[in-house]
Amino acid sequence: MSLLFTPLTLSSPRGGITLPNRIVVAPMCQYSAVNGEATDWHLMHWANLLNSGAALFTIEATAVLPEGRITPACLGLWDAGTEAKLADTLARARKLAPQTAVCIQLAHAGRKASSALPWQGAQLLSKAEGGWETFGPSATPHLPTEAPPTAMDAAELARVRDAFVLAAQRADAMGIDAVEIHAAHGYLLHEFLSPIANQRTDDYGGSFENRIRYPLEVFAAVRAAFKGVLGLRISASDWVEGAWDVDQSAEFAKRLKALGADFIHTSSGGVSPQQKIALGAGYQVPFARQVRQTSDLTTIAVGLITDAHQAEAILQNGDADLIAMARAFLYQPRWGWQAAAALGGEVAANPVYWRSLPREASAVFGKAATVGVR
Repeated sequence: MSLLFTPLTLSSPRGGITLPNRIVVAPMCQYSAVNGEATDWHLMHWANLLNSGAALFTIEATAVLPEGRITPACLGLWDAGTEAKLADTLARARKLAPQTAVCIQLAHAGRKASSALPWQGAQLLSKAEGGWETFGPSATPHLPTEAPPTAMDAAELARVRDAFVLAAQRADAMGIDAVEIHAAHGYLLHEFLSPIANQRTDDYGGSFENRIRYPLEVFAAVRAAFKGVLGLRISASDWVEGAWDVDQSAEFAKRLKALGADFIHTSSGGVSPQQKIALGAGYQVPFARQVRQTSDLTTIAVGLITDAHQAEAILQNGDADLIAMARAFLYQPRWGWQAAAALGGEVAANPVYWRSLPREASAVFGKAATVGVR
């Protein structure tokens, strides 16, 4: 039997969730929100991917504070208005695909906030251009040509930590199954982990123990308030010599497990323009393998995984427990169906689509799909 189509249970303090397969839709920024609020684009996007055959769909990086958005068009969950719009839009999408579990990635962009849309250059926006004050562990800009962020003081550290907690509670109230804290891709929590962005001289900077302190405090605070499935996404390597690397990531994962983490999602890069990424099929899978072996945490692998047999081999090799994809699902929103056809698995989908499969793939929806077809 295909491991990709074998169930897996993500445990949590209140019992967890059982996924019918190991396919995850990774979070993908859509840059389509208005003042942090979800729009009809999100309704279309979410409903589409909830019918993808994946067992778990992850909502894009969702800012816990307005200044934590990457761009002015990023999704948020920081007040009653953003909560109400997200809850209503998600409820409408889930009515069309109730079989799929939902995770939300909670984020703060740190010094990479206040940026233009990707197709508008993705550069830091000035206040005259609609930007805002940014915050980071240190007054060290992402690019030397950019204005430096404001170094966070004790009050700001507490405010952001509490915002993560409140956003997780809001997500829980709307029935979201899992929360993923974003500590990757050069955003705020990753900035604390990396010596490239973290130049502090207090208890939150310098040594490994100090650099992991604030991300662990945020995670612990969310864990205390949220009893559902909770994990964290990391950049396992900065791809810069002498910076954050996979050995530190693996040790960090052990600390997360001790605090009650239910999973870890291993990505890489994003904190420095000096990064030298060795791109290739499954290029981040070795990071997932080392983190998994060291921490014994349920591990999600991601990064140029596009083929069903490739995904199956990663699981068979013991490199990861779950397979996440992003761009592959944008290009082929029914990737899960195709993988089931290739590997002899089954997926759940809205019966409206049951008759769409070619004859050779008719087993993808199981026996139920043939009932009542005329």
